Amino acid sequence: MAAQNTFDIVSKIDMQEVDNAINQAMKEVTTRFDFKGSKSKIFLEGKDKLILISDDEFKLKSLNDVFQQKLVKRGISLKSLSYHKAVPSANSTVRQEVDLQQGIATEKAKDVVRIIKDSKLKVQASINGDFVRVSGKDRDTLQEVIKMLKARDFDFDMQFTNYRSQ
Repeated sequence: MAAQNTFDIVSKIDMQEVDNAINQAMKEVTTRFDFKGSKSKIFLEGKDKLILISDDEFKLKSLNDVFQQKLVKRGISLKSLSYHKAVPSANSTVRQEVDLQQGIATEKAKDVVRIIKDSKLKVQASINGDFVRVSGKDRDTLQEVIKMLKARDFDFDMQFTNYRSQ
């Protein structure tokens, strides 16, 4: 039997890097003049939710900008963040929830599989839970699939992992 080559298309966030970005952002906020005396803070709530709190919407936007810069420096894609509307909170502050998207949603995974099948390349794509596995006989064809998917602009972050020959 011919060898099968496979790889997985996943959407994962390194939570340690997110934690480091939060710590760096908070360190910068405490030293910046425009945040002096501010009640601004960022913290994790559970495994997949961030909370941003600040005095007003302008400072909340500035806090978010600082945080996003730290995420990008640490290699976390901003596509993996999903923002909720900012709402007034206690102590005359503004609070905003941010969801961290881990895994590929079923509808999005179906779109990825459809795009791969429409390309007419000789590979098979299947949805396995929250990731997509692509398999084929030729490594070069799998490389073409990766190149094709990288060229498309999806509304979620994707990584290509578990590349192996069997």
